[in-house]
Amino acid sequence: MKKLSLLIIASVAVYMMAQPVYFWSQQSALTETGADSQKPSNVPAQSQVVRYHDVDIPDFASIADVTVRKQQFFDFLRPAIIAENQRLLALREKVLDSQNQYLRNQSLSLPQKEFIAEMVEAYNLQTRGDLNELFEQLLLRVDQIPMELVMVQAANESAWGSSRFAQQGLNFFGLWCFKRNCGMIPKGRDHGARHEVATFDSVQQMLRFYFHNLNSHYAYDMFRSIRGQLRENDLPLQADVLATGLLPYSQRGIDYIVEIHTMLRQNQRYFKA
Repeated sequence: MKKLSLLIIASVAVYMMAQPVYFWSQQSALTETGADSQKPSNVPAQSQVVRYHDVDIPDFASIADVTVRKQQFFDFLRPAIIAENQRLLALREKVLDSQNQYLRNQSLSLPQKEFIAEMVEAYNLQTRGDLNELFEQLLLRVDQIPMELVMVQAANESAWGSSRFAQQGLNFFGLWCFKRNCGMIPKGRDHGARHEVATFDSVQQMLRFYFHNLNSHYAYDMFRSIRGQLRENDLPLQADVLATGLLPYSQRGIDYIVEIHTMLRQNQRYFKA
């Protein structure tokens, strides 16, 4: 537990010395997560609303009752978050099975080798021939993210699902992409900047992109280290503890983390169906 506390303190110190990075910047981001990078390039007149998906999103902004709005928002995201966490848990168990097999026999079956190779490519890991180290690195990445944390980040980044990026692009997390026409060009983008706000075809696709971002981008090494320490100490993946590792997600820094913690406290009643 002492080591975990030091990790949380270190995450704050590291952030103070680092430039914020709050997106997965790999050029292959949309391709790897199954997104379609070919989006409409001709934008109609501003009076028309452009939609980049066919998902029936509730008009959250029109729901006057705050309790009803929050409940509908969380209910909208909950099934896809559960599904993605279940998918990651299944992958993690396969990594653990392969690790145990290797520790027993110092060898892997052909299907296990192929699976590990796929994971190494998906998470952009560098192999040095040390399988023990490779398994440790994979287990830091192939893991779940607490539903509560996913929900409040989505609420925070999308203004409870009412932002134009959420409504038009199905992007609840402010995720960026870097291929031309991969998403929506944000208003006020700096001259010479190439990023766009990613657009998605389904809620599941959006969440897979978001999960992979936190599970692979170097900016969230501390997030993954804290999660790894929780696993090592047989502790639950606590949303408030893990939130501390998200300092690089926003330029607001500590204020952002305080806001996420506040939202976690205030919305407990909505997290379970």
